[in-house]
Amino acid sequence: MDVSKLSDNYFVRSLNRSDIGMILSLCRKNDLYYQYCPPVFSEHSILHDMEALPPRKSLSDKHYVGFFKDGALIAVMDLIEAYPDEKTAFIGFFMTDTAIQNKGVGSALIEEVCSFLRGEGFTSVRLGWVKGNPQSEHFWHKCGFTETGALYETNAYTVIVAQRAL
Repeated sequence: MDVSKLSDNYFVRSLNRSDIGMILSLCRKNDLYYQYCPPVFSEHSILHDMEALPPRKSLSDKHYVGFFKDGALIAVMDLIEAYPDEKTAFIGFFMTDTAIQNKGVGSALIEEVCSFLRGEGFTSVRLGWVKGNPQSEHFWHKCGFTETGALYETNAYTVIVAQRAL
């Protein structure tokens, strides 16, 4: 997958270890997210997220990408191809800089990503949000995602699984 084509309006590229400072800076501003989804971000947790995979997936299926405007990181996305099935893409993480929140930028990015994925042959996108997080729930509903009825329990929180048909 050519991640540079995920957006027509922003520069998109894979993120790596050398980008951790930028990622930390973006995450640092999103307090509400980490109130519902501990632990608080760190260099270690970001490195872990960059390599975390669902069952039966490899790093070749994973795209940990940044969206940039005028050289500044404005959003981070963890995207897994063909999970949980061949026709579904999975967004494991998506966060925008607080400076662009509530301005339609995040929703527009998700629309662009969904459009690209449809063109790549995917028929749906799946993701999850932490139960009780009103900001995440509102955002993903606004982007056309609906609860599947499935829940995923962790030691610290419950994840509501949602999906959107493409």
